Amino acid sequence: MEDSYIINGGRKLKGEVRLSGAKNAALKMIIASLLFNEKIILENIPRINDVLELIHLINSLGAKVKFIEKNIIEIDPTTLSQNKVDLLHASKTRVSFMLFAPLLYKFGSCFIPNPGGCRIGARPIDRIIDGMKSLGITVKYNSRTGYYEAKMPNRLRGNFRFSKPTHTGTELLIMLSVFGKDKICLENCAHEPEIDNLIQFLNQSGAKITKINGKVKIEGVEKLSFKKPFKIISDRNEAITYISLVLATGGKITLDSISQDKIGIFIEKLKQVGVDIQSKNNTLSFNWLKPLRAVSIETTPYPGFMTDWQPNWAVLMTQAQGKSIIHERVFENRFSYVEELKKLGAKIKFIDVKISDPESFYFFNYKRGERYQQLIEIEGPVKLHGGVLNVADLRAGACLANAALVAKGESVVNGVSILERGYEDFVEKVRGLGGEIRKI
Repeated sequence: MEDSYIINGGRKLKGEVRLSGAKNAALKMIIASLLFNEKIILENIPRINDVLELIHLINSLGAKVKFIEKNIIEIDPTTLSQNKVDLLHASKTRVSFMLFAPLLYKFGSCFIPNPGGCRIGARPIDRIIDGMKSLGITVKYNSRTGYYEAKMPNRLRGNFRFSKPTHTGTELLIMLSVFGKDKICLENCAHEPEIDNLIQFLNQSGAKITKINGKVKIEGVEKLSFKKPFKIISDRNEAITYISLVLATGGKITLDSISQDKIGIFIEKLKQVGVDIQSKNNTLSFNWLKPLRAVSIETTPYPGFMTDWQPNWAVLMTQAQGKSIIHERVFENRFSYVEELKKLGAKIKFIDVKISDPESFYFFNYKRGERYQQLIEIEGPVKLHGGVLNVADLRAGACLANAALVAKGESVVNGVSILERGYEDFVEKVRGLGGEIRKI
């Protein structure tokens, strides 16, 4: 199986990139389509491994999902016939956990195992389960089988406040509440644009959902009706990946279909670095201005600096003058790329920090007595050289491929199928910018 990139780096990259649809919107929208009783058409769906795995999983449950054009899919939920998600399929994609919504509405009960996906920390499943229970769903975990077993009443009702915002939890509870009784109110919800995109899709189909700041109110409806094909938003994480890559090589890049507000804090930080940024309609251009300045960041949920962005920010900071710090507050195991970047000559080290109230400061479930490494210091600029790198998670994979493209000489990046879970046509897009990359 082809699962490695051979990269000859050290070139200045430049050009335009047409962004693909957002992975984190596409996956949730496909699952939300199973709430309907008719065929659904979704546009701008990226052909990435995560989407292909989800399609395979849903088809195994009896529904019919297929691409009818390169980035357009058709979903027929009317043949959904199974309420138990296969352990193997679920292990390949974390989004399988969101199948609670359509399966509970279709069958009244369902069985879903612990989700898969990248191991970047202990995801806050407990917050999601608490939310489901608050709406009247009975959920128990069978440690012998590894499955969550859930049952629901005829109509859900109630309210829930998340102890800490969760992207997946917010979206799942919104889906579960669409057919609820009376009004359901969710508080301290996540703010991501992909959540807004899901709400737009559901409201276009007859749902009654309003979102103000961190509060979401859902007035239950009897059914959803498909009116016209829905186009999902562009991928913010893909945008940041290519921006960071090109700027780290000293080049210039133009991106379409992305507005400043979707990546606002990232643009603010780039201005501090010394990058020239031009905006026209939904097109953004970024130009490297020498010398780049080191700028520190800390990750927080949207509209803050996203945790998915920081690995590629680290690559950019290896080419900036001075010392910068990355403080990871969202996940407790996001620095798998650090030792790999050191192989290329990057000057990175972990540093300790004392937080007076870490349980509140960090967005993961902080446990006193555990050893956490949440800060790194990067010194630049350095001339990176080639090496052999191993991918541990999706965003680290993009980070390592980018670092290899910045580094002078040949590099091998292994495990790139993990990267391709979230990036469509990565090799082709890098080549379009002038990068020398091939898959073996």
